[in-house]
Amino acid sequence: MSSKSKEKSISQIVNEIQERSGIVGRTKELRQIVLARLSSRHVVIEGTVGVGKTTLAQAVANYFDQGFIRIDGDERYTEAKLVGHFEPPLVVKNGWTRDSFVGGPLTKAMENGSVLFINEANRLIEGTQNVLLPALDEGIVTLPKLSPVLAKDGFFVVATQNPESYIGTTVLSEALKDRFVWVKLDRQTYDDELSIVMHAAQVKNKLKIAEIATKVCRSTRGHAEIRRGASVRGAIDFAKILNLIDDLSIENVLEIAIMSLATKIELEDGVDRTIEEVIEEVLEKVMSGEEEEFF
Repeated sequence: MSSKSKEKSISQIVNEIQERSGIVGRTKELRQIVLARLSSRHVVIEGTVGVGKTTLAQAVANYFDQGFIRIDGDERYTEAKLVGHFEPPLVVKNGWTRDSFVGGPLTKAMENGSVLFINEANRLIEGTQNVLLPALDEGIVTLPKLSPVLAKDGFFVVATQNPESYIGTTVLSEALKDRFVWVKLDRQTYDDELSIVMHAAQVKNKLKIAEIATKVCRSTRGHAEIRRGASVRGAIDFAKILNLIDDLSIENVLEIAIMSLATKIELEDGVDRTIEEVIEEVLEKVMSGEEEEFF
């Protein structure tokens, strides 16, 4: 446990993280991540796109004054990329020494006691996932022709994955999953998302813009023709751009809605309408009853 946390309660630490990083809500989830960090347990955070997985991990790293190393998992991320490799010209010059070895993200995070953030860790191939096992278990990674790397205090792995119900999602191996504790991030409440949009889009004095953006994005999530709705990130984009428009006609609002959300929405298979048409329908439903006040 770091010196700054010895005399503070978990609640105090969570409150400070929220204040420093401008995090709205997420008290329970931050508490769980902090508890894992202080007990030297590594974490997998499960949640849909845009719920703030990266934000929470980075906020915790900043609070504990740790470096933050991010990698994005995919099938091309090999063991050598994760651990590191020998640079041939350096080997010729120095031989098989540590000076000839270029450390990868895992090695660097272990040597520096940093946070290693693995986005979509479930997309890593099995061989790469297996390299993580001794690092998570014993804080050790074996390097060819060199002494093992031992993790410094504070080394902390935060992995993320989409829910297993998400279309196209592969799952973590059972062996790797067993080394993590689990934190789940659900969508936040309307009030929380509205506060996030107002702060992030800098529309604190234009409540109606934030309300429309937030309600439209939330409405996309329960739409029968939409498989993947827009996250709060979409609402922030929508509000930020809308805030620059002087003429808030329905045509302009629709244009900005399509511009902001078309890349953040995925339609169900077999839908015979375009994304633009679906967004227009969602916007019209949200605006009904509010149009006079907004315009």
